[in-house]
Amino acid sequence: MAPARYVGDLIFSFARYLGDLALLAGETVRGIFHGQVRPQLVVQQIYEVGFRSQLVVLITGAFTGAVFATQTYFQFHRLQMDAAVGPVVSVSMFRELGPVLCGLMVAGRVGAAMSAELGTMKVTEQLDALRALAVHPVDYLVVPRFLAMLVSMPLLVAECIGVGILAAYLLTTQVLGVSEVYYVQNMLFFTGGRDVAMGLIKGMVFGVVIVFVSCHQGLNAREGAVGVGRATTEAVVIGSLFILVVNFFLTMTLNVFFPAGK
Repeated sequence: MAPARYVGDLIFSFARYLGDLALLAGETVRGIFHGQVRPQLVVQQIYEVGFRSQLVVLITGAFTGAVFATQTYFQFHRLQMDAAVGPVVSVSMFRELGPVLCGLMVAGRVGAAMSAELGTMKVTEQLDALRALAVHPVDYLVVPRFLAMLVSMPLLVAECIGVGILAAYLLTTQVLGVSEVYYVQNMLFFTGGRDVAMGLIKGMVFGVVIVFVSCHQGLNAREGAVGVGRATTEAVVIGSLFILVVNFFLTMTLNVFFPAGK
């Protein structure tokens, strides 16, 4: 009975955690439509979430595109399909590599910062001070981060994809000797608006996952500095795992509405 009880407790804990996330999401949506949205805080979070994450995202996109193009070229060159490198890299960056890797990097940088900041406020009783001033912590802390992520994450994903495709193009045509004309022609022919839409939708969903997981961990931090550190670590780990799991279901669902190609 011990293994069965362990599995049951694990399933119950996971279901309760999902319920907590759903309640936080409900409070956030209610705060957007019925609370007080603070534009200054939203702009500040856009700067923190979006602008300050650009360097990490750009480096990730550039080297991902270059490495993927190199591996694809070495395999396709054996089949005399050098010009097919362009569309393979482009579609892969739009549909999978760009959104997922960008989401993982943002989860590591922004998710950790959110969890640490809110966790510190929790253990130092600053959240209680907000309630004493008749300010709902979710309206003041979570809503601006949620709105900022909705704006910033698709743009970060677009930057990651664009830089990755550019790096792959430069490496493949200038270093590996693939014809620029055939590379660009095939890439534009096989890459369509549905690929772009799929990448941006995934980026927005991943941003929502990062916000709610990180804010939930921060708002529920306990045991002082140790609890803040634990909440920060769990926010990054859980957020990254959720991105990978959610990506699978998004891929299965979105491919029905956005099949590959134009």
